[in-house]
Amino acid sequence: MRFDHGLIFALLLAPATLPAQGLGRGFFFKEPVTTWSVRAGFGHADASSDIFSFTSRQLTLSKSDFSGFTIGSDLDFRVSSRLTLGLGMWYAGSSTPSEYRDFVGSDDKPIQQTTKFRRLPLTASLKLYLTPRGRSIGSFAWIPAKVAPYIGAGGGAMWYNFEQNGEFIDVSDSTLPVFSDTFKSSGWAPEGHAMAGVDVSLTPRLVLTGEGRYTYARAKMDGDFVDFDKIDLSGFAITAGLAIRF
Repeated sequence: MRFDHGLIFALLLAPATLPAQGLGRGFFFKEPVTTWSVRAGFGHADASSDIFSFTSRQLTLSKSDFSGFTIGSDLDFRVSSRLTLGLGMWYAGSSTPSEYRDFVGSDDKPIQQTTKFRRLPLTASLKLYLTPRGRSIGSFAWIPAKVAPYIGAGGGAMWYNFEQNGEFIDVSDSTLPVFSDTFKSSGWAPEGHAMAGVDVSLTPRLVLTGEGRYTYARAKMDGDFVDFDKIDLSGFAITAGLAIRF
């Protein structure tokens, strides 16, 4: 009986109980073409435009209050052995209570409000792996690398919402009356980003993944903030999560 030496070698590297299509711990029968990842972490907002400076001067807020939790997902498609094309959707947001720094109400109580800042980028990215994502054993198996670092860049569109709700002072009236209202601005802007990260294989299908990403975007303000300059939507995010290979 004839034996294929490549097949024998691949099978020796796999566990004895290997389900079909690479569901075991050893290898895939072919290199996976799709990876779906979900990551979460901290999204730092640059907050360098005048709306943030103005708000921080008037209210008990600092620029760090516009940073917060971020979560998102990428769906990557294999282009070549080291290059993937990814489509992603992300969310970063903060909601911070505050009060006026220099004023109180006629009842000597703080004049309070809440400021919300939300960003939602829709992205397309090219990701280049600096080392092979895995190796083929003959024509019968593909074994993922334990660690695979990458860099990448891309672009897309970002939706934002900046909203303040609560009590405010009417500075146009010399008596400085306090009133309740909601002020908001929202819209879309183009965005660009660059990232670097690493994938750590836990099993052939399951991957621990971490990434640092810087995003640049600025958008026109509308609604109640139309007199302000463009709002700065840029920032750096650090995230970690899990990915599944298909």
